[in-house]
Parts: sequence; structure tokens; C-alpha cells
Amino acid sequence: MSFYDQLVKQTEAARNELYTVPQLVDGLGGRISRDTYIAYLTEAYHHVSHTVPFLMTMGSKLPQSKKWMHKAIIEYLEEEVGHEEWILNDIAAAGGDKEAARASTPNLETQALIAYNYDYITRKNPVGFFGMVFMLESTSTQIANKGADAVKENLGLPKKAFSYLYSHGELDISHMKFFEETVNQITDADDQKAIIEVAQNTFRLFANVLRAIPHEGQVKHAA
Repeated sequence: MSFYDQLVKQTEAARNELYTVPQLVDGLGGRISRDTYIAYLTEAYHHVSHTVPFLMTMGSKLPQSKKWMHKAIIEYLEEEVGHEEWILNDIAAAGGDKEAARASTPNLETQALIAYNYDYITRKNPVGFFGMVFMLESTSTQIANKGADAVKENLGLPKKAFSYLYSHGELDISHMKFFEETVNQITDADDQKAIIEVAQNTFRLFANVLRAIPHEGQVKHAA
């Protein structure tokens, strides 16, 4: 079994837990309000604004023996620059205040997701950040386009209010193939363990980010 296949298998439980979060379930069915969608985008803005700094920090912390990973990091950097501004533009197109979103304080759950990754990169193993990359990109390919279509239709919002979701639904399909090729080159057991650990934990942390988004549908799912 390739390391990528091991990663998929080892994160199955955490991934399935994420897909039971009421906000995500209702989002995929288009059963969320405009306020909930904007609240989701606001939290997405806060964590996505750290993607480039995460990658830069990871690259700076790699030991000389792992500098070959810089090529993959650079490719991700080139793809990710400016995506947080796409999210702010989506907020404006959905009728929200993008400058208020920019200036807002992220929910504690979002702060925890951000802080966990910086801590892991700088204190434990920078290679582990590939686990966060796997969580975000595998999630996008599974839910981005479907969720965008459903919410757009239900709320009657313009397509330009979903540029972030649509772009990631399309981009991350090709990204996943590149990711698979990259991580299958990682043979160090400690690095593999770190990637799996971060992936498992970030699926859980991202689930908490979604659970913290105000959503009137959560009561009916409580049972």
C-alpha cells in the first residue's frame, strides 16, 4: 500500500466525523441561510489567510536533507497567493461587509486550527503540515462544487458569490494528484507519522470550526 493510500485509510474516521457536522450537512443540501454562508466565509478567510505563511514557515524549517520538498511548497505557494481576497469578494457579492470580515476576530475554534499548525510546524515536524494540506484539498474535492451549487440555488445568490468554493472544487482535483505524487516520495517513518497525525487532528479541528458557525438548523440535528 502506498503512503498516500495509508493516509486516506488512517484518516477515514476523522473525515467521516467531519461529514456529520450539521452545518456541513445542511450546506451540502442548500439548507443554510445567507448569514450562515457569510459566517462560514468569514472563518474561511481567517484560516486561508494563513496558508501562504504556513507554507513559508514550513519551507524555512525543513532540514537540509529535505530541501527537495521546496519544489512542492513553491508550487502550492504560487497557487494559494491571494485566495483570501477571493473569499472577501465572495462575502461582498453575497451582501456582506468584506471589510468588517477582514477586521473581525476569528472564532476560538478557528484560532485553535491556526495555532495548532504553527505549533506543529515550528515545534514538532514541519513535514507534518502536508497533513493539513491533505485535509483541506480532499475536503474541497468532495464538497466544494456540490455545496456551492446547492447554496446558490437555495439562496438565489450570484455565481460570483462562490468563486472560492468553485475554484477550489476544480483546482484541488489536479492538486490531489500532485499531492499524492509528492507524499509518496516521503519514506521517512517519522515524517509519515507526522503527516497522518496532523491530518487526523485537522479534520477534527476543522469540524469544530464548522460547528461553531451560527446556524439555526443545529437544534433539529441535536438528537
